[in-house]
Amino acid sequence: MPSPMWPYVTPGIPDDLFERLPGIPLSKREVRLLLLSLLRLKQDSVLWDIGAGTGTIPVETGLLCPKGKIVAIERDEDVANLIRRNCDRFGVRNVEIIEGSAPECLKNLPIPPHRVCIEGGQPIKDILKVVWQYLQPEGRVVATAANLESLYAISEGFAELQARNIEVVQSAVNRLETRGVHQTFAAVDPIFILSGEKLD
Repeated sequence: MPSPMWPYVTPGIPDDLFERLPGIPLSKREVRLLLLSLLRLKQDSVLWDIGAGTGTIPVETGLLCPKGKIVAIERDEDVANLIRRNCDRFGVRNVEIIEGSAPECLKNLPIPPHRVCIEGGQPIKDILKVVWQYLQPEGRVVATAANLESLYAISEGFAELQARNIEVVQSAVNRLETRGVHQTFAAVDPIFILSGEKLD
């Protein structure tokens, strides 16, 4: 359902439309588009977003899946309130925000997910293993890794869990920016995006 802030049915809300807090991560638009495509959402998907940060994924998926249920998990109260404000800003009503640390807080969630997005969070391999216990059959997990250690931990976790249809993508995006009197291309921080499926 389109929002007055974003009256389109396509994803890719510009970063500057979100309210932000200093030091709080935001999934850049181009990376977000990759995450959303790899999640393979349905209209009624139940999505857990672990480490929801600014709330870009909950807002985008809330708009894309009006019959779905999105659970945004964030351990910091101020950041959780930021997610609430961004959901209100875009008129998203199907997001529930859970304040807690993964994986401990996951056992209290009432609805098992079809899709899980893990953006950061430590220990990421432990989070992945606990998520897998709750993930519904044919469910998908999409996780991001900003460093080699996280990339290895997620890859190893998928292998141990016997995930299927594993994909690994590294983003390489440059944006045209104005700096002084010149226009130059500036790189968006590269990130690895891994996805895998649970078949039974």
